[in-house]
Formats: sequence, structure tokens, C-alpha cells
Amino acid sequence: MDMPKTITIKEYLTRKKIKFRESNGQLTTRCVFNQACDHDSREGEGHLSLNAETSQYNCFKCGETGNIISLARHLGDDPRDVIMKEPKSKSGITTKKVDQKLVDKYHKALPDRIRKYLNERGIINEVIDESKLGYATLQGRSWITIPIKDLDGNYKFLKLRQDPDEGKDKLTYPGGEAQIYDWDMARSAKDKLLICEGELDRLALLSKGVPAVTATHGARTFKEQWIKHFPKDVAFYICYDNDDAGRAGAEDVATKFSEAGYKNTYIITLPPEVGDKGDVTDYFVRLNGTVDDLFGKYACRYPEEIDPSKFEPLFATGLAKILGLTIKYDDINKVVSFLVQLSAYTEENQMNASYNAPSSTGKSYIPTEIARLFPRADVMEIGYCSPMAFFHDAGKYDPATNTYRVDLEHKIIIFLDQPHPQLLERLRPVLSHDKKEITSMIVDKNQKHGMKTKTIVIVGYPAVTFCTAGLKMDEQEATRFILLSPEMSQGKIRSAVCQTISKEADAGRFKAEIDADHERQLLMQRILAIKAARIKDIRLESPEKVQEAFLSRYPRLKPRQQRDIKNMIALIKGFALLNLWWRNRDGGTITANHDDVDAAFKVWDCIYASQEFSLPPYIFNLYLDVILPCWTEKNHGLQPSEKGQGVTRQEILDFHFNSRGAMLDATRLRTEMLPMLETVGLVLEETDPRDKRVRLVVPLRHDLKATEV
Repeated sequence: MDMPKTITIKEYLTRKKIKFRESNGQLTTRCVFNQACDHDSREGEGHLSLNAETSQYNCFKCGETGNIISLARHLGDDPRDVIMKEPKSKSGITTKKVDQKLVDKYHKALPDRIRKYLNERGIINEVIDESKLGYATLQGRSWITIPIKDLDGNYKFLKLRQDPDEGKDKLTYPGGEAQIYDWDMARSAKDKLLICEGELDRLALLSKGVPAVTATHGARTFKEQWIKHFPKDVAFYICYDNDDAGRAGAEDVATKFSEAGYKNTYIITLPPEVGDKGDVTDYFVRLNGTVDDLFGKYACRYPEEIDPSKFEPLFATGLAKILGLTIKYDDINKVVSFLVQLSAYTEENQMNASYNAPSSTGKSYIPTEIARLFPRADVMEIGYCSPMAFFHDAGKYDPATNTYRVDLEHKIIIFLDQPHPQLLERLRPVLSHDKKEITSMIVDKNQKHGMKTKTIVIVGYPAVTFCTAGLKMDEQEATRFILLSPEMSQGKIRSAVCQTISKEADAGRFKAEIDADHERQLLMQRILAIKAARIKDIRLESPEKVQEAFLSRYPRLKPRQQRDIKNMIALIKGFALLNLWWRNRDGGTITANHDDVDAAFKVWDCIYASQEFSLPPYIFNLYLDVILPCWTEKNHGLQPSEKGQGVTRQEILDFHFNSRGAMLDATRLRTEMLPMLETVGLVLEETDPRDKRVRLVVPLRHDLKATEV
């Protein structure tokens, strides 16, 4: 049930003589529920935070939450005392009812200079008058008014665009849920209908004779329940802004129509010349684009019709060869990285990977280069960011629920650096697939030290890759990821140098050669076809074979194997998804067969040893390739069963330089690498009996094999 309209929370606190501090729409005062919450707070401080617009409150000390109604009850007032007959705006000014009389009044007030501004945006006078665009001063500012009707043809609210001489703000007055602008055109469309992203874009299209509608509240607010009101015998063209949000929004709308059984759906991709955030108005006004090109040259059917007969079964060797066009060596790493990203197109079998290695080893290059094969709208590449930055960039405000929704469904997320610890903490349930929709409360602190609570709803399971120079991982993260490290052989470095020279010598030619590669193009089309297949579930043909093969590799099980088996099965399902056209299929379900199991275990056998110890392959291979040989060399072939003399840290550093041609960071060896190896029982550090100032490193396991990369 909707909450009744009330006086503002500011008015109520003032009425109750409760002092508060206001900053950016958030009020802060001392807790009125528990005196202990603020017994030591200074003047002007408090733990009770109240939203000036919604009246929602939250005490950060005792956890009390509610709204103005529950607050009135607590303070002994009748809730009816705070309910008002007429709604009020944020400024406390009584809002006007949007009806025909008000719309006509604002339309008559439209100044000639605003009409000229609209004309310059490609909106002709006939459309301005027919759409009743107006002009008004509301809440102390001047606005262009765009009247919006609901499904029943009644005026619902005004979309406001600030007078261009004053600013660029946008508002919905007096508020309300998103609508289609306009419903009449949507329901009566014949032949074709274009769905764009903004109200003024729609009016520019109408001025070109193009029937168009838009959702009123942004790129990701088109509701699934609206679809049934659109006629089925119409071709739908979706043309959103030329940015990541626009591309994702266009695909979201096209998917909704496609899944609802609408056969003629197209996505229009505006040319790059409109700019990174360009829209259809820029296309017409700045580029002087034509309607014919819009529906012809720039429109593609969704989902794209791809002939799967040109594909062939593909497993690790063939996949590594195709990826090797731009990624030299690192065969297992690039195969696993590809399957991790491909897993985004499953319902609940997404995988996570973490690249841990020192700087300049190419740990971010592999996943980001593979991501170029996937639709741009599905990939999020993120540098170091705080929780607020992530949720602001990825989240969309939902006024109906007063929450920020972060839609990660079928997303590929690549963190180019270790995320902020608090962000990682909030993402853990998502990475573990605990719940598909998770609610989290965050506090937004502004520059004036005010606090504002925000409710974040994280939806869906993404496929996540971390790239970090940090070697030590929290156990909670280590068990949620497939741990990877780039190869650092001389052969790989030489190939990377040669490729860089070729690329820098003629970047255009290099890119053209890459783009023209037939196998690479087929792989990109294969990805699109897999995405379009919308596989909901992947079953195992012989789970007993998987069980036998997995348990044979782990004679003694550890708790982390409970997550490892999930990664193992996800690899099996990844190969099945890659070859779905040769798998038994029942609707949205395919069945992974013996070929998928064999292929997945071949990959797993190359990486599972380091996973067992929850170590990045870089650290695990440092033990096998440096510490063990260093110990063997010092002890002149002493048998593993015999206790030899441990090696010093300096001897390890010298051996590393002589064998790999690079210096090892002495501080990280002492503070990170050796403690990690000692924690998992691979080495023991002890005092040299001949010199108590020296620590000796003794390897404890001689029966392990290196992790292949």
C-alpha cells in the first residue's frame, strides 16, 4: 500500500523543536530512540539520519529505521497530524495538479526564445504545439514542461527540462512511476515504431516524420509489463544514446521484446561521429543524418541472425590457437579466462578468476584482450574504486522503491586493480552465488561531512575477474576464484616485445589484420550466437564420472574443495556452452557430455595443484622453480627424505636472478611470499644454528608439479 502524503520531515522536526543539521537533502540529529547513541556526541553531531525527501530515517548506532509515520507514533503524536491533504515538493511549496488546464496555461507561456531553442534541436513548431510543450517557474526555477499521460490517457506528471540559460537539470513534477511517452502512439503504431531514450529525442524524431516513443525515466526503466500493450505486427527499432548505459538499455529493451515473441526487433547503433554520449538529436542536427540511413545503414536485427552451420566443435587447443592471435603463450590462462567470461551467459554457473602477479607481467592484458571479443555492452572494466563510486556508476535509481538497482545479470566485470575492501565485502555474496538479489545499505558522505543512507539492490550473478599486483588473498576470496598468474618466460616476453613493435609501427594496419582474421570473426559470431541462445540450464550427462575423476585428484579433501568442485563443474558447462549445437538440447537446457568432462579436466589438471593450496600460480611455481632447485643445488643432490641445510633468503634471490634474469623483491619475499608458503605447509623457516641472525628456508614438499600456464 502506498504511503499517504505527509508534511515534510523538516517541518515535523521543526514543529517538535528537534534541532537538526541539513546537507544535500539529508538531515542529521541526535537519536530520539536511544539516548545512549549520542551521549558522547559533540554539538551538531548525531547518529540519526533522515531523508528530507522521503522521510525515511536510520540510526547508525542502534539501528532504528522507519519513516515520518513511525517517528510520529514514537514521539506520542497521532499519525494523522502529519498527513496532509495536498502533496508538497522538496521546497515545501504545494504542488499543482497536472491537468488539461495547467498544461494549456504552461503552453501559452512558452517564450519565443525557448521555441527557437527547441527548433535548433530539430523540433518543429507543429510538434511543439501538438505536444503542448510549455514553460513554468516551479520550485524557484524555470523549466520547459513536457506533459506526460498515463495508459488511460490522463495527465500523470510533467517532465521538466531546465531553462537552457539557467542549467541542465531534469525533474519529474510532481513525481510518479515511469510511463511511455506516449501511450497512444505506442498502441496504435503501424508498420514500424522507434523507441528512443529521451523526450526531446522523441520530439525530434516526430519532427522528421518518424513515429517514436520513449520511457520517461531513463535508459534502464523500460518495464516488461508494458510489452503487452504494443502491437505484434510492427517492426520495433530501438535507438538509445551512444554510451555504455544506452547500449545496455537498448539491448535490454530488444531482449524484452524478443522474449515476448516479437519477431521484428532491431537495434540502431548511431555512428561514432555523434560522440561518446551522442543521441539521435545529435545525429539529425549535428551530423545532418537521414531517416533512411537510420533505419537502413545503422539498424541490425536483434538477435542477429547467425548461421551456426559454419561453426565446428571447439575445445582448449583450438580455442588457444584463435586467442593466440593477440595473446602469445599463456595457453591455459587464456582458455580459462575465455570460459570465465563466457560463463556470464549462463543463469547460475558464472565463474570468477583472479590474476595475481607482480606489476608489468601482463595480468590485466589477458582478460581485457579477451573481453574485446564480447559485446561491449556486456563488459565492465573498472579501476580501483570505492563502493560509492561503483554503485553510482553501475546503479540506476528506482524512484518507485527509493533504491539504487545494480543490474549485474550476464555482465563481465574486470577489476583492473584490487577492489576497495568494503566493495569486495559487499560483493562476496554475489561472487558466492548465495542469493541472486542482495540488498545492502551504504552511507554517502558529502564534502560537508553530511551523511545520506542509500539502499543498494544488487541483482544477478556476473562473471568477475580480478587483476591485482597483490599476492596475498583473504581466504574468503581465494576460495571464490580460480587463481591464475601470467607466464613470465623469455619466449613470452620476446613475443610480446615483437608484437608491440608491430602494433606501434602501424596501428591501423595491425588492427585491420586482427579484425580481418576469419577464425577470430567466427569466434565473435559464436559468442553472439551463444548469448542469443539464452541457455537457462546445463545438466551433466554422467555426474558419477565427474565425481570419480575429481575425488581421484584429492585423496585428502580440504574445505575449499567444496568450491573447487563448483569451478570444475563450471568449466565442464563452459565447454558444453561453447559447443551447444552438438549437445542434447531441451528448450533452454543442454546436457554436457563426456567430451566436455574430458576437456575440462585437462584444463583443471594444469592448474589444480596451486588451487589446492589456495596460492596464485606465481607463488606456487616460485616454490617449485626457484626454492626447491636452490635447496637441491646447495645440498648437492641430497635425497628428499634426508634433512639437508636450508637456504637463505639471499640465496633464493640470487638463484631467481640467475635462472630468470630478473630481480625478486626482497621485501615481498620476506613479508608476503615466504609467509604464504609457510602457512600452507610448503616451507619452514628456522634459525641458522651457526648464525642466529640468519633465517633458513627449508622446503617440505618434493612431490609436486608446477602449474602450467
